[in-house]
Amino acid sequence: MTLWSQAASAAAKTPESRNRYVDFLRAVSIMAVISGHWLVASPFVDAGELTLSNMLAERPWTQWLTWVFQVMPVFFLVGGYSNGVSWSAAQRDGKPYAEWLSTRLQRLIGPVIPLLVAWAIIGAVAYQVGVDQRMIKAGSQMALVPTWFLAVYVMVVVLVPLTYGAWKRFGMASFWFLVVAAVIDDTLFFAADLQVVGWANYVFIWLSVHQLGYAWREGRIAGPRTALPWAVLGAVALALMVTVGPHPLSMVTVPGEGVSNSLTPKLPMLALGLVQTGLLLSLEGPARHWLSRATPWTATVLVNGMIMTIFLWHLTASSLVVGLSLLAGNVGLTLEPGSGAWWAIRPFWMLVYVVALVPFTLLFGRFERGSVGVRAPSWRLVTGAALVCGGLALLALDGVGGDGLLGLRLFALSLPFVGAVLAGVVRVPQRA
Repeated sequence: MTLWSQAASAAAKTPESRNRYVDFLRAVSIMAVISGHWLVASPFVDAGELTLSNMLAERPWTQWLTWVFQVMPVFFLVGGYSNGVSWSAAQRDGKPYAEWLSTRLQRLIGPVIPLLVAWAIIGAVAYQVGVDQRMIKAGSQMALVPTWFLAVYVMVVVLVPLTYGAWKRFGMASFWFLVVAAVIDDTLFFAADLQVVGWANYVFIWLSVHQLGYAWREGRIAGPRTALPWAVLGAVALALMVTVGPHPLSMVTVPGEGVSNSLTPKLPMLALGLVQTGLLLSLEGPARHWLSRATPWTATVLVNGMIMTIFLWHLTASSLVVGLSLLAGNVGLTLEPGSGAWWAIRPFWMLVYVVALVPFTLLFGRFERGSVGVRAPSWRLVTGAALVCGGLALLALDGVGGDGLLGLRLFALSLPFVGAVLAGVVRVPQRA
């Protein structure tokens, strides 16, 4: 049975009560993220030396495109909707928090473990054969960039009982409270030069967008009349922040710039989330009608069935392609990034990247379907999740290369594995 036929079979069993637009937005967003990453990364060989240049720095006009390709707010919006559905169902059915969280962590953490194992092996082998540690660090850091999102999102999931409880009790006030906290945090970052407080906006900004997912689920934001005002509010705020305010134009980090809107998150990310929420939810009605057709819904089911695998491995696949191009005599890597010829061959490169991603998806997609892990108490699940998130954040920042045994950052690498075992996502074989 082909992947399409499997997806078609699953699609045909979809209950009428399911909001297919949620799954569709998740699938489209992942494609936008992947395309953006593949376009931004612009490796270039000049005088025999490989430069891992960044298109946003090479051609500053491309920073406007990040307003389209930066769709992380959509993931948290969709996550709020989905987590609201699953947690309310768990409460209705009397399912305890530990059982609910265990299932979610299996789906989120399980797929990232093979990626970390692969890059630990790649880093160790590269170190043994004499590859420059700077290249190991740069290559692995680039490939592991997607794990920062997982680090944040896992903790958002852990906090669902609190955030959903706040929503049920306070409604939209729970959203505005987080917005005010984010504004205060941003003000302290810029006005008082307290840069360390910027890390708190990982909580305030992404949880606020997550709260909008609850609002969407309960019909508080539905259709053009109620959705478009959110888009207007976000657009005005975003324009003021990047023109009058101190925030940069790009919605992702640009090498060489002193301030980033995404690392750590700043208010423009929240404003962008409002724009995306308003625009996308204003289109929900016609989109759900279109998704009632077999073909678009089957395609959506197909992508969602392997979405974490695609997301986690797409930069590893493109890194492999670049490495093979170097070995083949710098094929396609000598064109100046941003030149007409460089843009002309982008479709070809994107196609090659997709082809390279297919084997990874087929090989590691099974880890996404989850398995029956060890039933762990809540304290172990939460502690394990925190360790996983800490390790993923460190690896996303600096990769696997370091001064430890085999040239690896053993502490950062060990955290996700210890956390996964503690949470029961990875089982340790027991002696008979």
